[in-house]
Amino acid sequence: MDIALYALAIALIIGGLIGTVLPTLPGIPMIFGGVWLAAALDNYQHLGVAWVIVLGVLAAIGVAVDFISASLGAKRVGASSLAIWGASIGTFVGMFFGIPGLVLGPFVGALIGELISSKSVLRSAHVSIGTWLGLLFGTLVKLVLSVVMVALAAGVWLFNL
Repeated sequence: MDIALYALAIALIIGGLIGTVLPTLPGIPMIFGGVWLAAALDNYQHLGVAWVIVLGVLAAIGVAVDFISASLGAKRVGASSLAIWGASIGTFVGMFFGIPGLVLGPFVGALIGELISSKSVLRSAHVSIGTWLGLLFGTLVKLVLSVVMVALAAGVWLFNL
């Protein structure tokens, strides 16, 4: 049974790394869940409770970044709520079109949302770029935090720090 649970922990961590860039999977919580499961299976021998708490704090920061990154990018340029919704919908729809969809989806969604709200093409383009940059920045920060979490957990596990 332990082998199956360790396999689940590894699958959660790998899925979490993928989910860091795919908006449909909760990447950072999945990584934290996988690391916590592995630590619990080992009775916290290799990865102690203090390290799990540190990783939990990093996970909480990552989740917070996920929620506020697009909003900060959008608010910085004065986006309407329709632009923010459009960016979210564009991100969801874009994931079905691979990497180009993930890159262009939030931009196009924010553009359409702002066009509906303000009717100004120039303003809509400005807002969509700001929203897109916020999403991109948030994704990069989440990716870095995810890699740091996995590397830290692996390092502590292997070297028993």
